[in-house]
Amino acid sequence: MESITVVSLLDVIGELFSDEISIAVSNKKEYIYYRPSKRVDLKISPGDPVKKGTIAYKALHTEQKVSEFINRDVFGVPYHGMAVPFLNNGKIEGCVTAIFPTLTEGKSVVTLKTNDGWVPVPFAEVYYFEAKDRKTHVHSELALGTHKNSLQEFEYLLPKENFIRCHRSFIVNVNQIKEIYPDSHSTFLLAMRNGEKVPVSQSYSSYFRKLLGF
Repeated sequence: MESITVVSLLDVIGELFSDEISIAVSNKKEYIYYRPSKRVDLKISPGDPVKKGTIAYKALHTEQKVSEFINRDVFGVPYHGMAVPFLNNGKIEGCVTAIFPTLTEGKSVVTLKTNDGWVPVPFAEVYYFEAKDRKTHVHSELALGTHKNSLQEFEYLLPKENFIRCHRSFIVNVNQIKEIYPDSHSTFLLAMRNGEKVPVSQSYSSYFRKLLGF
């Protein structure tokens, strides 16, 4: 068998994991490999130092498996991860880290800013979130309004069993999708229950199809 590189081997191994899990590998000082997921991306690059406060840093210094929640102070986004150190001849050489998106912070509503004030809307009644004109617009049964959070922040806060990122500008509530149509420009077009259309972009199409099972 022809020789295989470490990176290509890690890419293949990464395919065994969920599309929601990012994988990072480091030596004792810096990252040597990173595979981001659609759900959580810490923007790590090979050569970046292993920061103090990360689970990789803790695993390397305690020389044991570490699994815990890390707040947004380290990478700018919150995440839950598991880091396992690996040995060579009995000595620590580095660690492998699996990075999971955080679940909802226990909230069940999103509070929209409208012209008249603020309207709390239950998650179930939200049709979709749209990034437009440097604002996040929330389309719901009760009201149309804006929110201070970015789509990336919402992606980590919303319950993942109900909300899916389908485009760089859209997150949809899968329970509010009425029909799915093929579309030449955006791969798919979602007909929402409020009568509006939401595109699924090429970069999210395979992930979207896998999660919805079609």
